[in-house]
Amino acid sequence: MKEIALDVEHVSIDYRDLSHMSLAKSLKKGEVKRANVVRAVNDVSFCVEKGEIVGIVGRNGSGKTTLLRSIAGIFQPDEGRIDAHGNRVALMAIGIGFNSNNTGRENILKSGMLLGCKLDYVKERMDEIIEFSELGEFIDRPVRTYSSGMYSKLSFSVTAILDTDIMLVDEVLSVGDEHFRKKSFKKMEELMRSNRTVLIVSHATNTLEQFCDRILWINDGRYMMMGNTPDILAEYNKSMQL
Repeated sequence: MKEIALDVEHVSIDYRDLSHMSLAKSLKKGEVKRANVVRAVNDVSFCVEKGEIVGIVGRNGSGKTTLLRSIAGIFQPDEGRIDAHGNRVALMAIGIGFNSNNTGRENILKSGMLLGCKLDYVKERMDEIIEFSELGEFIDRPVRTYSSGMYSKLSFSVTAILDTDIMLVDEVLSVGDEHFRKKSFKKMEELMRSNRTVLIVSHATNTLEQFCDRILWINDGRYMMMGNTPDILAEYNKSMQL
C-alpha cells in the first residue's frame, strides 16, 4: 500500500459576498445588511498518494482555486479537515506569496523560509532559481514592476527548485512565453521522476493528459468524480458540451 501524502476530508469553505452592501447607504438608512454567505467548496473528500500527480478540473467558479489555497494553508476550511501528514506544501499561483514592494531576490528568500527551508539552503539555490527564471537584471527590481509572465516565471522557479514535498500548481504552466512553457514542462517531468506530489489546476487538457495520474472533477463546489485521467476528462468534456 502506498503512502498517503494528503487527506482532504469533508471540506467545506465559505466566503462572504459583500457586493450588494454599501456602507454609506446602510448608515443613511440606519441599518446594516448582512453579508451573503456563499459556499465555494461543499463537502469535498479525496486523498492523494505520495508521488502522485493529480489534476483538478471544473467550470470557472467551481471552487478549484479556493480548494487549492485552503490546502496551502492560506485559510482554514469552515468544515472538515485537511491533513498533509507533515509534508511541506508550496502553492504556485499568480498573485500569491510575493511582496510587491520587495525585489525578486528578496522574495526568493522570504518564500523559501515560508516553505520551511533553512536560510543557508535557500541562498545555496539562489543562483539556480534566478538562472531558471530568466529574469536577468529584473531579479533586483520590485516585483510590482513585473509582468504576469515574469511573475509566473519566478513563482514556478522558486517552487520547482526548492525542495518541498507537495506542490500545488494553479494555472501557472499556461502563463509565459512558449520557450519558458516548454522548459517548465520539462522541469515538471523531472519532478515526477523525483517522487514529488503535485496537484494541478488547469483548463489545458493536453497538460493534464501529459502529467496527471488521476483527475478530480468538482462542479459548483461539489465533488463529482475522481479516477484515471482519460476516463474523467472524457466525462468532464461531455458535461462542458451540454
